[in-house]
Parts: sequence; structure tokens; C-alpha cells
Amino acid sequence: MNELPHDPFMLFSFINMKLRDQYASLDELCQDLQLNREVLETTLGSLGFEYNPAQNKFW
Repeated sequence: MNELPHDPFMLFSFINMKLRDQYASLDELCQDLQLNREVLETTLGSLGFEYNPAQNKFW
């Protein structure tokens, strides 16, 4: 996947939508979309969002 939203809040929304609708875990999403999990978590973490595996979403 080449085109992730560049705006961090849009990225947050996009990733949570994908987790809700298509992926059972963040690892599955990252593997399928060829994303670096650490970079994604750091990017969203800089806004105060943290991945919750029990709920399978960032919040």
C-alpha cells in the first residue's frame, strides 16, 4: 500500500477503520499492508494514541 494518509489524525482514523473492518490484529494489518509497526506506533504515539490489543484499536 503506497498511499496512507499523511495527516496524522486521518492516519489514526484510517488505521482504526482497517483494524475494525479487515484485520484481527495490528501485526496482521502491518504485514498485509507492508507497514513498519514501530514507525506506525511512534507516529500515532506522538499524538498520544496507543494501540490496545484487547480492543484491536488505537485510542
